[in-house]
Amino acid sequence: MLSAKSLYEEILEDDESFRLFCSIAASGESQGGWENARIAALVPDTERDLAPKITRHGADEDKHGRIFGALMKKRGLDPVPVPPDTDYTMLLERDGIGLAHEKLKGDRSLTVQDIVTYLAHSRVTEQRASEQMALLRRHFADHPDLGRAVRMISDDEDNHLAYCHEELLRFARAGHGRVIQRTLRACALAEIRVYRDVSLAVMAHMGRILGWPAAKSAALTAGIHAVYAYERLAGWHRMVSLEAPARRNALGGPATPGFA
Repeated sequence: MLSAKSLYEEILEDDESFRLFCSIAASGESQGGWENARIAALVPDTERDLAPKITRHGADEDKHGRIFGALMKKRGLDPVPVPPDTDYTMLLERDGIGLAHEKLKGDRSLTVQDIVTYLAHSRVTEQRASEQMALLRRHFADHPDLGRAVRMISDDEDNHLAYCHEELLRFARAGHGRVIQRTLRACALAEIRVYRDVSLAVMAHMGRILGWPAAKSAALTAGIHAVYAYERLAGWHRMVSLEAPARRNALGGPATPGFA
């Protein structure tokens, strides 16, 4: 019987599939680190107090990229190029979600609206990251090789999500509520589509590496489409709600160190 745990175990136990898994994860985290660093550098003067938290967010993402690299190194593996159809971050940017990289590569200060867009995009993608890491933590928190990394990254993703809720609520109180809700909805609907496409691509690549039979691949494909159907119908609403987080000022301090 297929289960999330058995599927991940199969991917993590094989060197080639593990290397692809970590390479995809490391690339996405490193890209997120660069984006946050650029946003922190371009924050408008009226929001300079937010810059240290954005910097911390980026530092955490960079740390996660290094952690995935260290996991590969521990098994004597080198990263592999990330297949374009599995590049979640770049596919979202191509769909116009978040802040365009061309804007982030420039020197012009961002606007308050840009910061709201960044936070809304992060609130949606951090929801996904928090849920994925919670799944891994549930099954692999005590794993001798992966457990420490999973727990550390999961804690960080929960902090990132709390930070997004807190800051978006602050902007909503300042009069940006309608724009925030509109942006959140657009981001969520785009994200679930990209997540479906990336999931299909990742499973196709893993299936070729691991030699999955056609019936198994078909079952996984059907499951991914079923998740998308649910999310398109109602599941996306969890990505657009805002509530005061239990973790207050979650990114108010320096980033915690990773491990080698």
